[in-house]
Amino acid sequence: MTSAILSDEVVALARRVIIENAAIKRKVAVAESCTGGLVCAALTEIAGSSAVLDRGFVTYSNEAKQQSLGVSEDILEAFGAVSPATAWAMAQGALRNSEADVAVAISGIAGPDGGSPLKPVGTVVFACALRDQPNESVNAEQRMLDGKDRSEIRLQATLVALELLLP
Repeated sequence: MTSAILSDEVVALARRVIIENAAIKRKVAVAESCTGGLVCAALTEIAGSSAVLDRGFVTYSNEAKQQSLGVSEDILEAFGAVSPATAWAMAQGALRNSEADVAVAISGIAGPDGGSPLKPVGTVVFACALRDQPNESVNAEQRMLDGKDRSEIRLQATLVALELLLP
């Protein structure tokens, strides 16, 4: 089924996320920054997504990350918005503020501006947290996505986040 908005690859992966999570009655939440809601858009493209998607947070600004997800100012000041520590805190906040069983967080530098020598354009961090698991079990990682432009980096980040939502 082709979407007028999203690529076939994104829709196919989102369909797997919905089907596989529905089969185990698992709810998901997403905390997005650089993807700006694309992960939630992909999930809601699929009929039956309401059985799986609990909610999504688009927390583009640092203030939104603090207010909606409880990311501490100390973490943002010490590590920056694009850091495994921030993604970890975003994923924890999404779980804390939802009924989800699993939460994925995404924050990154999609460009064309905003990069630095330490965090160039294409730097994206992801975290996945499971409810009732110790905080230490949260998987947070930084990746360098190689996209030719902002849209490509955001698309790649969306695909990674959807993969992380598979059981």
